Amino acid sequence: MSKPILEGRGLSKDYWMGPSRLRVLHGVSLSVAQGEFLCVLGPSGSGKSTLLHLLGLLDRPTEGGVVFEGEDAFAKPKRWRDRMRNEAIGFVFQFYYLMPDLSVLENTLLPAMICTPALAWPVARRRHRRRALQVLGDLGLAERVHHLPQELSGGERQRAALARALVHKPRLLFADEPTGNLDTATGAEIMRVLARLNKRDGLTVVMVTHDERVAEQADRLLRLRDGRLLHGA
Repeated sequence: MSKPILEGRGLSKDYWMGPSRLRVLHGVSLSVAQGEFLCVLGPSGSGKSTLLHLLGLLDRPTEGGVVFEGEDAFAKPKRWRDRMRNEAIGFVFQFYYLMPDLSVLENTLLPAMICTPALAWPVARRRHRRRALQVLGDLGLAERVHHLPQELSGGERQRAALARALVHKPRLLFADEPTGNLDTATGAEIMRVLARLNKRDGLTVVMVTHDERVAEQADRLLRLRDGRLLHGA
């Protein structure tokens, strides 16, 4: 197996409800190899999304740490984590989070716009637009680039969200219940796209889901229950 691109070491996460502490994750440790397709399977409330947010550097663990490409992510300054999320990591979520007043192409260009200084955007826009059109075409959305999200089917919206996650050529993709809002046939289509990106392009994928059929399509499966990984399951 390839060397790890990502490691979670003893990850715990607490939330406070007034004076009461709720521990959502309990010392979770895992390793993700370069080029792997890993799925974490668990029921609603098991801590799957919390784990993904920690591994994706969106939130800080109460205890434990995350090592990304050999670097202790939470020992680094916040600007380093921000840069990793913008340059090296992509995210796809169940509810798409597309901007309703922007076209598919404009939604796909958002990450590039965020990381490009305003004065440099007029020059950089053409290059980023070419890349966005390439990704959208690869995902079967060439005829939809000027449509608004509400004019798309659920599967098309998820592919548009996937294009936005891929436009900056990430090395690691996180998918949080990517088929959870889709019917069975459309969900299978999205899973074929993720598998193709993993096998053809070598993209490392970490996915969480509650759906056993979806989970079994990954290279490796881990089970999470009540904030703990189940070993030997």
